Amino acid sequence: MAQQTISDDIHFAPIRDLAERLRTRRLSSAALTEACLDRLQKIGPRLNAVVTLMRESALKEARAADEEIHAGNYRGLLHGIPYGAKDLLATAGVPTTWGAEPLRKQVFDYDATVIRRLRAAGAVLVAKLAMVELAGSFGYNNADASFTGPCKTPWNLDYWSGGSSSGSGAAVAAGLVPFAIGSETSGSIITPAAHCGVAGLRPTYGRVSRHGAMALSWTLDKLGPMCRSADCCGIVLGVIAGRDAKDLSTVSRPFTWPGAARDPKRKYRVGVIRGCTTGIQSAVRTNFLESVKVLGRFCDVTEDVPFPDMPFGPVVMTIINAEGANSFRDLIESGRINEIRTAQMKTSSVAASMTLAVDYLQAMRVRTRMKKALDDVYAKYDALIAPARTTVAYPIDGNFSEAYPNFRGGPPIIPAGNIAGQPALAIPNGFGPNGLPTGIQFTGRIWSEATLLSIAREYQLATDWHRRRPVVK
Repeated sequence: MAQQTISDDIHFAPIRDLAERLRTRRLSSAALTEACLDRLQKIGPRLNAVVTLMRESALKEARAADEEIHAGNYRGLLHGIPYGAKDLLATAGVPTTWGAEPLRKQVFDYDATVIRRLRAAGAVLVAKLAMVELAGSFGYNNADASFTGPCKTPWNLDYWSGGSSSGSGAAVAAGLVPFAIGSETSGSIITPAAHCGVAGLRPTYGRVSRHGAMALSWTLDKLGPMCRSADCCGIVLGVIAGRDAKDLSTVSRPFTWPGAARDPKRKYRVGVIRGCTTGIQSAVRTNFLESVKVLGRFCDVTEDVPFPDMPFGPVVMTIINAEGANSFRDLIESGRINEIRTAQMKTSSVAASMTLAVDYLQAMRVRTRMKKALDDVYAKYDALIAPARTTVAYPIDGNFSEAYPNFRGGPPIIPAGNIAGQPALAIPNGFGPNGLPTGIQFTGRIWSEATLLSIAREYQLATDWHRRRPVVK
């Protein structure tokens, strides 16, 4: 195939479009991969989004994909599609730094299960992407929380991309990769999706194997896709989901995408969470209310759905402190934790290691009651909705706590969903101050990813926010 010119349109094309071009040989994986690598090398440093470029291995995989496709051995929609991985996923022979200075040279001799499954589907790993050090673990208060520096949203380089899957969100938004893998313990997919104007899916706990991923909190951690659209998220989840003998938390439960077409006579049952528009930025509120109107065209929308009044945030933090202190015990006890960038995390890690067993056990007992209370509410709906975040992205040059002091409203939806292991999906729904995107999140009962994705896909068929592009050169 002759040398191909890759347009900007290709860099922002959805997975289905790219897949059809690759399958019909109108586009080669080698050309697409090289273009992504060049864009990662050129734009990635401006965003502080990239840790390691994998040029040699990526081009080798891309050429192999082209040969297979040309021979008629087409593996599916991800065959030949480049992607990036948050740098907490083990990749054999390549540094996996966890975003932390003391682990900058850490190398594993195996691949994470998610990496293996994507490779088996023919996807091409082009880069390890930046993240907040140790996935934010014990807390941080500014964007400069990684040895790669503050990761920036491509919509405005003075503002943060969100954490801890910071590079994954920024790279997809800027058209550096068609999709990326992120992780969430409590907000680390939903936040960068909202701040970067992309789709981010937090799967049900146990849906996706975490073998080979850095463990922060083994009862909370989840891996999921960050993409240009809900449809793209469904495609990627279909590849990475499933039982894995190397992660005993995984469940053998089928997930297929797309599912059957929606019955036009049936409307989705969607509830608006009570108080979700209180204490938030006006643009976030306005965009959310407009989104509710759009959803009302094909959903039965119930306003003012009460959310359980329970201490979700404190329980999440107790669990993260106890499990995180165990996960990073060697770093803490060796003193190497002092080499990380975030001062708050250094002191908080020591405090976390002193979490009492009785406090941890009490948190886990309360967690059981929380799951039941949440399921009682969610059982009545196909999805509950709320703004993805209460504000647009934070400035990179100050403390988060000082950025928007008057906007701390809304129920604790993110910690609640993570406590219960529920899925959530954030997609863009407009723009706010300083040209920054806003988002809406769809949350549901465990194993309801296909329903959430279907609702979001319908919304995106009726709107074009997911097709907007930032200008970054």
